[in-house]
Amino acid sequence: MESQLRNLVLGFFLLSAIFVSGVKAWTGEIHGRVVCDVCGDSSVGPEDHVLEANGYKGVVLAGAEVAVLCITKAGEVLNYQAFTNDKGIYTVAETMSESDRWDACLARPISSFHEHCTQLGDSSTGVKFSYNRPSGFSHRIKPFVYHPTILPAYCI
Repeated sequence: MESQLRNLVLGFFLLSAIFVSGVKAWTGEIHGRVVCDVCGDSSVGPEDHVLEANGYKGVVLAGAEVAVLCITKAGEVLNYQAFTNDKGIYTVAETMSESDRWDACLARPISSFHEHCTQLGDSSTGVKFSYNRPSGFSHRIKPFVYHPTILPAYCI
């Protein structure tokens, strides 16, 4: 009983020290979209669509994977892996101390799980950027584009 009381008092003391120390939290978010340019013409048409995630029992059947690598102001390198959702959007978010927030990041597409749209477009190799957004704001990345290996006949 005495050790439980001692642990409770110690835990309360540690929480109080953290709150009184003035460590300020910071939250950042990076998001973007992955699309399939069906005709490979680099223009949005009615045949184009997002690479949305579809799954069955936890197995991703379609969609895309994106890697985001960030370096913090403290010099720590953080590596994130994201998958598109049902709207073709991927998101990476993190909460950390203000002094350790993201300084610069690199987002790059890893793979497409779509049945036909698997070839990465020429302009979609990756995006490097400084992250200077205040806490609670997000950084949007331009869409990553995939196209089919073989273009449909109606595109030619």
